[in-house]
This record gives sequence, structure tokens and C-alpha cells, in this order.
Amino acid sequence: MKTTYRMMGLADYITITNGLLGTCAIFLLLLAVEDISENPYQSGIKTDYVWAAMLCILLSALGDIIDGPIARRYSKRQLLGGSLDIMSDCISFCVAPALLVFVMFGRWGGASPIWTISLAIACCWLIACGMLRLARFQHDEGGYVPYFFGLSSPASAMFVISAAGLIWLQPSSGIGPDLSTWSCDVCFGEGDHPYLDFTILPIMLISGGLMISDRKMSKLKSGFPLRLSVMQFAAVLFAVIHAMSFTDRDDFASDLDGTAFTMLLFSISLVLILVYITLGPSIVEDEMGRENEE
Repeated sequence: MKTTYRMMGLADYITITNGLLGTCAIFLLLLAVEDISENPYQSGIKTDYVWAAMLCILLSALGDIIDGPIARRYSKRQLLGGSLDIMSDCISFCVAPALLVFVMFGRWGGASPIWTISLAIACCWLIACGMLRLARFQHDEGGYVPYFFGLSSPASAMFVISAAGLIWLQPSSGIGPDLSTWSCDVCFGEGDHPYLDFTILPIMLISGGLMISDRKMSKLKSGFPLRLSVMQFAAVLFAVIHAMSFTDRDDFASDLDGTAFTMLLFSISLVLILVYITLGPSIVEDEMGRENEE
């Protein structure tokens, strides 16, 4: 035990905390199961456990941002950092977001097998791609190049959380029935269901594919990429906090103003992530061009 602790630096403790936050998100999702299984469109929409799980993932992402600079500046011992970081990221940004989506949209036996199996496959795809992305990062020594190959696992988690939060709130948004519900017994089982639920599948497939792609993505360390990252993180963080703290928990679905504002914040977060993904290679080229000029 003493030998293990001697090998650790300050940043390693932060990395372990990040992994534990992801684990806490999983615990909270297990607590959310009962509420969601009783009524996925009323009780499930207003449960605090889902929002708390999202908050844990966001706090883990914040810790992931700061542990690198702390390791470089204050930690003389970095023997365990790389391996710890990969394990922590796998829990917080691969397993936890995938389970979050499955809990939010799986309906726990209330949906048809086609929907449940499709959702499970998409969640497994996200986890597998995240594992491959993290393994490649370590193999390529990604910490020593000025860009990422593929979408980073924290960015993928932000993408999935932003989309899931937006889709999750859609039934209580006050949108007219022509857009808010549809009947599809083959996909979802009997009854009306949120119209946009199925869109989480391509989002997860795209997010996983981006993680294992060769697309060059900025590390968001300065300039426009950093400002974009800060605005996106602030939008999704305030969306989750607003959903937890400023919405009447006992009458969530009727609080249209609160729901609309939360959806707006999730929408802003999603748009900013899409801007980052779309402009990723161009941003990297501009950054490398400026470095060469200097």
C-alpha cells in the first residue's frame, strides 16, 4: 500500500476522484430506475436522480480538464497518471453516459424488444468506441501532440448528454401533439410516445464513430476553441442545475417556461458542440499555422 501511494502525485488523486464521480453517476441512475419504470413520461421526467447523474459526469469532465495542467506543474510523480486517466475516462465518459441513455429511454420492459435491443446495441457501440479511442490515445502518446485524433471521450459525453437532455424534455415542452407524440407499436409498444426518442440512436452511433475516426480535433487550450468549450460547458452545466434547482419538482411538466429555458440551454450546448465537430480540422490547421509562423 505504501509503495502504491508513493507512486501517486496530486493529479492522480484528482483523476481517481473523476472516476469516482462517474461511478456515483451510475449509482444515481440505479436509483432513478424505480421512478422511470413507474411512469417514464411524468415521474421519470422530473426525477432528480437523472439530473444528478448528469451533474456528476460534468464535474468529472471539469476534473479531467484540470488534472493535466496540475500534473505538469505540481506533480513530480506521473508513474500512474496515464493508466489512471484512461480507466477514469472509460467509467465517466463511456460507461456512465451510455447507461444514462439506456435508463432515460429504455423504459424498463415497457417498450418492444426491437427498441430495447437497438438501444442496448447503440450503448454498447458507444462504450466500445470509447475504449478504442482511449487505447489509441495511449498508444499514440496523444498527450504530446497538439491535437486529438477523433473526438475526445469528454467531448463525446457532452454531445450525448446535451442531446439526451433535449430529447428527454421534449414531451413536457408544450409542443403541439402533431410533433410531440406518435403511435408506433412496432418500435415502442402500445400507446403514444415522445416523437424524438429514436433520434438518440444515430446520435450515439455518430458520437462513437467520431471517437475512432482519424478526424483531427483541437485540444481546446486557447483562443476560439477554448472560448467555445467554456460557453458549451457553461450552457450544459446551467441546464442541469436549472433542471435540478429551479423547476418545481412536483409539477415539472406544467412549468412550460422552466422547461423551455432548460431546453434552450441544452440546445445551445448541442449547437456549440456541433460547431466544434464541424470546424475541428480547420481549427487545428489554423493553430498549427500560427505555431509555424511563430
